[in-house]
Amino acid sequence: MKPILEIHQVSKTFRLLHEQQSYLNLRDSIAGLFKPSKTERELFHALREVSFRVMPGDTLGIIGKNGAGKSTLLKVLSKITPPTAGKITVRGRIASLLEVGTGFHGELSGRENIFFNGSILGMKREEIKKHFDAIVDFSGTEKFLDTPLKHYSSGMQLRLAFAVAAFLEPEILIIDEVLAVGDAEFQNRCLGKMEEVSKSGRTILFVSHNLKAVQTLCKRAILLERGQVKMDTEQVSEAIRLYLSSGSSESRQRWLATDTHYNDPNFAPKSLSIVDANGHLVEQALQNREAYFVRIEAEIQEPNSALTVGYAIYSEDGLLIYSSYQNDCATGTVDLLQAGTYTFTAPIPSSILNEGDYRIELLASLHYIRWICEPGKDVPTINITMNDLPTDSPFWMSKRPGILAPALPWKIVPQNS
Repeated sequence: MKPILEIHQVSKTFRLLHEQQSYLNLRDSIAGLFKPSKTERELFHALREVSFRVMPGDTLGIIGKNGAGKSTLLKVLSKITPPTAGKITVRGRIASLLEVGTGFHGELSGRENIFFNGSILGMKREEIKKHFDAIVDFSGTEKFLDTPLKHYSSGMQLRLAFAVAAFLEPEILIIDEVLAVGDAEFQNRCLGKMEEVSKSGRTILFVSHNLKAVQTLCKRAILLERGQVKMDTEQVSEAIRLYLSSGSSESRQRWLATDTHYNDPNFAPKSLSIVDANGHLVEQALQNREAYFVRIEAEIQEPNSALTVGYAIYSEDGLLIYSSYQNDCATGTVDLLQAGTYTFTAPIPSSILNEGDYRIELLASLHYIRWICEPGKDVPTINITMNDLPTDSPFWMSKRPGILAPALPWKIVPQNS
């Protein structure tokens, strides 16, 4: 049997431009048209000679840290961007779910987009009609079928896109971290559907930071590191173990803007850190019963009332535990933040998290408009360690099972005999 996908020595290089100038007014910009450019060009190697084969019916998980080249690889395989070098052989029809709205048209209705996307996949109209009701039922968009897609929320777009990709029976289904946009119930339905798809003999390539989902769904894993294949194995748990251990030497408890480049005028993060109740920087393991806070420093150049800032905390195997935003407790109109530099501070709940290692990601968006720091992408990240139990109970001498280990006050009252 021939492989359904063959990737041979594939590389992808991008040219990064660095403007050597500060903010200019209109007069300076016009004058600059007649002066030599001071632009510097840098080559960024997103993929370096990547090679592997995928057999029909394989469920392949692709894991790695932010910036490892996972999404770039999937875009190359989906023919969204061509490789700089190497050869790709595809023996089947590919359906890709990489970003919310990919392959859809905002001006078309949900109904029209189902047929439009199916046509892109090479499906005939009769084939699409055969699966139409199942797509609509799974996506839960029946009431909005004749509404233009531009009026759908990101979650609704995701549900429709996943249903189209899964039910139109492509030979190869490629899914990026986009499922993180959906709610927990829909994520579970998606994982169940992908398991059903894999049992039918179709091939799945799955990228996710949810390592439990990767371990449950995938029979094989590829670990990418700096654009190269570090491990390709059918022992998925081994790839996950290596991935988690490889990050330990680079673990950090404070992020500064010099580490990554963010210049969004609506929200430009400068630092992400953990502080104690006195506002002092914490750079050691956290004690569960103490008060700690996530501190975000950022600059706003162009105020926008839709700005939403928050953080998400993940377990060591990539499971999202919770996320919190500055508007969570807002009961009325939220004040517009004017131009300036701000410090955002939010508590980490005490006596909740179990012993172990956790990852905190900074989140920011213009609500229902666009992401600035998108979950699961290359966002400011820090690591924390809880090194004690949330409870003083002598009944727990070692770590309790589970991710959460809340210290809850129980009340025991005898019943009248």
